[in-house]
Amino acid sequence: MGIVLPADYKRLVEVYGGGVFAGILRLLEPDCPDAMYDLVAQTAEREEILAELWEAGEDKPSELQDGRARLVPWGYDEGTGLFLYWLVRPEAEPEEWTVVLNEGRGPLWEAHPMSCSQFLLEVVAGTTSSFYFTDLDDVVDPEDRNRFEPNSQIFNR
Repeated sequence: MGIVLPADYKRLVEVYGGGVFAGILRLLEPDCPDAMYDLVAQTAEREEILAELWEAGEDKPSELQDGRARLVPWGYDEGTGLFLYWLVRPEAEPEEWTVVLNEGRGPLWEAHPMSCSQFLLEVVAGTTSSFYFTDLDDVVDPEDRNRFEPNSQIFNR
Protein backbone atom coordinates (compact mmCIF):
# COMPACT_ATOMS: atom_id res chain seq x y z
CA MET A 1 0.00 0.00 0.00
CA GLY A 2 3.04 2.22 0.24
CA ILE A 3 2.32 3.49 3.77
CA VAL A 4 3.22 2.72 7.37
CA LEU A 5 0.06 2.00 9.33
CA PRO A 6 -0.67 3.79 12.63
CA ALA A 7 0.64 2.07 15.76
CA ASP A 8 -2.79 2.03 17.44
CA TYR A 9 -4.29 0.21 14.44
CA LYS A 10 -1.44 -2.33 14.51
CA ARG A 11 -2.12 -2.94 18.20
CA LEU A 12 -5.86 -3.38 17.56
CA VAL A 13 -5.18 -5.99 14.87
CA GLU A 14 -2.53 -7.68 17.00
CA VAL A 15 -4.82 -7.93 20.03
CA TYR A 16 -8.20 -8.49 18.36
CA GLY A 17 -7.60 -9.28 14.70
CA GLY A 18 -10.23 -8.24 12.22
CA GLY A 19 -13.85 -8.48 13.24
CA VAL A 20 -16.88 -6.56 14.42
CA PHE A 21 -17.05 -4.10 17.33
CA ALA A 22 -20.37 -3.25 18.97
CA GLY A 23 -22.24 -5.43 16.50
CA ILE A 24 -21.79 -2.96 13.64
CA LEU A 25 -18.25 -1.64 13.10
CA ARG A 26 -16.03 -3.98 11.14
CA LEU A 27 -12.27 -3.58 11.53
CA LEU A 28 -10.47 -4.45 8.30
CA GLU A 29 -7.27 -6.49 8.63
CA PRO A 30 -4.35 -7.20 6.30
CA ASP A 31 -4.24 -10.71 4.84
CA CYS A 32 -7.84 -11.54 5.74
CA PRO A 33 -8.93 -14.65 3.81
CA ASP A 34 -12.07 -12.81 2.67
CA ALA A 35 -11.25 -9.89 0.35
CA MET A 36 -14.32 -8.02 1.59
CA TYR A 37 -12.64 -7.69 5.00
CA ASP A 38 -9.03 -7.37 3.83
CA LEU A 39 -7.36 -3.98 4.36
CA VAL A 40 -5.23 -4.16 1.20
CA ALA A 41 -8.02 -5.41 -1.08
CA GLN A 42 -10.48 -2.83 0.23
CA THR A 43 -7.93 -0.04 -0.20
CA ALA A 44 -7.63 -0.84 -3.90
CA GLU A 45 -11.38 -1.30 -4.33
CA ARG A 46 -12.33 1.90 -2.49
CA GLU A 47 -9.77 3.95 -4.45
CA GLU A 48 -11.36 2.73 -7.69
CA ILE A 49 -14.93 3.30 -6.49
CA LEU A 50 -14.20 6.80 -5.17
CA ALA A 51 -12.36 7.78 -8.36
CA GLU A 52 -15.42 6.74 -10.38
CA LEU A 53 -17.78 8.68 -8.12
CA TRP A 54 -15.68 11.83 -8.29
CA GLU A 55 -15.31 11.51 -12.05
CA ALA A 56 -19.11 11.25 -12.27
CA GLY A 57 -19.43 14.56 -10.43
CA GLU A 58 -19.82 13.68 -6.76
CA ASP A 59 -18.08 16.21 -4.53
CA LYS A 60 -14.65 15.22 -3.27
CA PRO A 61 -13.88 16.09 0.36
CA SER A 62 -12.10 19.44 0.59
CA GLU A 63 -9.10 17.77 2.28
CA LEU A 64 -8.40 15.91 -0.97
CA GLN A 65 -8.68 18.85 -3.36
CA ASP A 66 -4.93 19.51 -3.60
CA GLY A 67 -4.26 15.93 -4.77
CA ARG A 68 -1.55 15.25 -2.18
CA ALA A 69 -3.70 13.41 0.39
CA ARG A 70 -5.42 10.08 -0.03
CA LEU A 71 -7.99 7.97 1.79
CA VAL A 72 -7.25 4.51 3.14
CA PRO A 73 -10.16 2.50 4.56
CA TRP A 74 -9.75 0.81 7.92
CA GLY A 75 -13.33 -0.14 8.73
CA TYR A 76 -16.97 0.03 7.79
CA ASP A 77 -20.53 -0.48 8.91
CA GLU A 78 -22.03 -3.35 6.93
CA GLY A 79 -25.57 -2.26 7.73
CA THR A 80 -25.32 1.25 6.31
CA GLY A 81 -22.39 0.94 3.90
CA LEU A 82 -20.56 3.70 5.80
CA PHE A 83 -16.79 3.51 5.34
CA LEU A 84 -14.20 4.71 7.83
CA TYR A 85 -10.96 6.01 6.36
CA TRP A 86 -7.70 7.53 7.41
CA LEU A 87 -6.92 10.83 5.73
CA VAL A 88 -3.30 10.14 4.77
CA ARG A 89 -1.28 13.29 4.20
CA PRO A 90 2.36 13.03 3.10
CA GLU A 91 3.51 15.55 5.72
CA ALA A 92 1.67 13.85 8.61
CA GLU A 93 2.85 10.91 10.69
CA PRO A 94 0.43 7.95 10.82
CA GLU A 95 -0.47 8.79 14.43
CA GLU A 96 -1.63 12.23 13.22
CA TRP A 97 -4.04 10.94 10.57
CA THR A 98 -7.64 12.06 10.77
CA VAL A 99 -10.54 9.61 10.74
CA VAL A 100 -12.89 10.44 7.87
CA LEU A 101 -16.30 8.84 7.37
CA ASN A 102 -18.35 8.60 4.20
CA GLU A 103 -22.00 7.72 4.54
CA GLY A 104 -21.51 5.03 1.93
CA ARG A 105 -24.71 5.51 0.02
CA GLY A 106 -24.43 9.23 -0.46
CA PRO A 107 -22.06 12.16 -0.80
CA LEU A 108 -21.74 13.27 2.84
CA TRP A 109 -18.38 13.18 4.65
CA GLU A 110 -17.44 13.73 8.28
CA ALA A 111 -13.94 14.24 9.77
CA HIS A 112 -12.72 13.44 13.29
CA PRO A 113 -9.16 14.46 14.22
CA MET A 114 -8.36 11.32 16.24
CA SER A 115 -6.95 7.83 15.90
CA CYS A 116 -9.05 4.89 14.77
CA SER A 117 -8.83 3.28 18.23
CA GLN A 118 -10.05 6.51 19.87
CA PHE A 119 -12.90 6.73 17.39
CA LEU A 120 -13.88 3.10 18.05
CA LEU A 121 -13.75 3.72 21.80
CA GLU A 122 -16.02 6.76 21.52
CA VAL A 123 -18.54 4.86 19.40
CA VAL A 124 -18.60 1.90 21.79
CA ALA A 125 -18.78 4.19 24.85
CA GLY A 126 -21.56 6.28 23.32
CA THR A 127 -19.56 9.50 23.56
CA THR A 128 -18.92 10.09 19.87
CA SER A 129 -19.92 13.34 18.20
CA SER A 130 -20.36 11.52 14.90
CA PHE A 131 -23.75 12.13 13.35
CA TYR A 132 -23.71 8.57 12.01
CA PHE A 133 -23.40 6.90 15.41
CA THR A 134 -25.51 9.11 17.68
CA ASP A 135 -28.47 6.72 17.46
CA LEU A 136 -26.46 3.57 18.14
CA ASP A 137 -28.78 2.61 21.01
CA ASP A 138 -31.61 2.33 18.48
CA VAL A 139 -29.57 -0.13 16.41
CA VAL A 140 -27.43 -2.06 18.90
CA ASP A 141 -28.50 -3.73 22.13
CA PRO A 142 -26.64 -1.95 24.97
CA GLU A 143 -25.22 -5.31 26.09
CA ASP A 144 -23.65 -5.77 22.63
CA ARG A 145 -21.89 -2.40 22.65
CA ASN A 146 -18.83 -3.80 24.40
CA ARG A 147 -18.73 -7.02 22.41
CA PHE A 148 -16.12 -7.90 19.81
CA GLU A 149 -16.65 -10.77 17.41
CA PRO A 150 -13.46 -11.87 15.63
CA ASN A 151 -13.42 -12.86 11.98
CA SER A 152 -12.25 -16.34 12.97
CA GLN A 153 -15.51 -16.84 14.88
CA ILE A 154 -17.64 -15.23 12.15
CA PHE A 155 -16.08 -17.30 9.36
CA ASN A 156 -16.51 -20.59 11.29
CA ARG A 157 -20.30 -20.32 11.59
